[in-house]
Amino acid sequence: MTSARPRPTAVNRLGSMRRRVLPALALVALAGCASNAPQDTWDPAGPNAQMIDDLQRPVFAVAGIVGLIVAAAVGWAIFRFRDRGQAIPKQTHGKPVLEITLTIIPALILAVIGVFTVRTVFDLSKTDDTEMVINVTGQQWWWEYDYPVQEEFGITQPIITSGQLVIPVGTKVMLRQTSRDVIHSYWIPRLNGKRDAVPGRVHLNRIEADEPGIYAGQCTEFCGLSHANMRMEAVALSKEDFAAWVAQQLAPYESPADGLAKEGEAVFLNQCVRCHQVNGLERADGSPAIAAPDENVVSGAAPNLSKLMSRNTFAGAMFDLLTPACRRDVWEASPADFGSKYLAGVSEDCLNQTDLRGWLRNAPEMKPMYANPALLAGTGGKYRGMPYLALTESDIEKLVAYLVTLK
Repeated sequence: MTSARPRPTAVNRLGSMRRRVLPALALVALAGCASNAPQDTWDPAGPNAQMIDDLQRPVFAVAGIVGLIVAAAVGWAIFRFRDRGQAIPKQTHGKPVLEITLTIIPALILAVIGVFTVRTVFDLSKTDDTEMVINVTGQQWWWEYDYPVQEEFGITQPIITSGQLVIPVGTKVMLRQTSRDVIHSYWIPRLNGKRDAVPGRVHLNRIEADEPGIYAGQCTEFCGLSHANMRMEAVALSKEDFAAWVAQQLAPYESPADGLAKEGEAVFLNQCVRCHQVNGLERADGSPAIAAPDENVVSGAAPNLSKLMSRNTFAGAMFDLLTPACRRDVWEASPADFGSKYLAGVSEDCLNQTDLRGWLRNAPEMKPMYANPALLAGTGGKYRGMPYLALTESDIEKLVAYLVTLK
């Protein structure tokens, strides 16, 4: 007859739990210290982010010192006055001098931190020294960038794009932020702090990049089902490369001569132009093809796809237009080489066909959007985001061939 297995005591269970949990916590802590993260608040790349970093480092240092002192004091009190079976000591109301001292010291620390914090907030809100203006509009779930005419930067006609904000380095750029539907929040950690985009209001946000490169960002205000999929990227180019980008965006539309791309243009006119604009695109009768997203989309707008292949992302910067290898080639390029690599755009060899075809095949499956009008009570049958279009594989093949030509 075998003896019964002893049941684990509470102490044994606690010890076992510690052996499992502590290593996991250590890994989490180390992961949080990883360097070169795309949205690293400890790696500023512009003067505005540098101001935030100059504030947060001493604040974290003071908080760390205070935390260690408090932890040591609590640990000493627990050890020194632990229960040994002694009688309960005489209860008093404490020592007024000690209590007042321990109230004044934290107040003074917070007052000093508060002064520097308020000063930094005012410095970050300064916009009277900006050199360029870009209108930024958030909606479920992507960002639109509207460059008004600014001849000093070669912008002789308005430029409308999405997903990637392109700016010249060393230039103070004022973003005029608003929203078409719910509250969003614009945040590119390495360039500046967060600033909300609120319907019916315009909030100003100044950004500036020190050197060429791509800086990742994220919507930080819960805005619906695909909030986590609402991303953005700021692309900083040298002034010469930015001028080349402007010229590229203003170049006239070139219709495919023939072949599969020409057939794809016809599919685009039949299916996509209801929401998406391509500047210069004409119908068979020669009339301009003008999108009407206000008739089909809840927010009344859809991404302008002119020069689509000059960008690296699509679908609210959720997916890359570049294959992983080509993406690394751009993202990891040196500041001197970055401009030429980015301006090269997306070639057919580098195109991320898998995600682009999947998006055309069934967009709501890849990015939840409640695209079914039956689920949108009171919208008049309008879609929220890109709907399922029931395209045939032949249509998808033609559309991809056409979209590659939009450079």
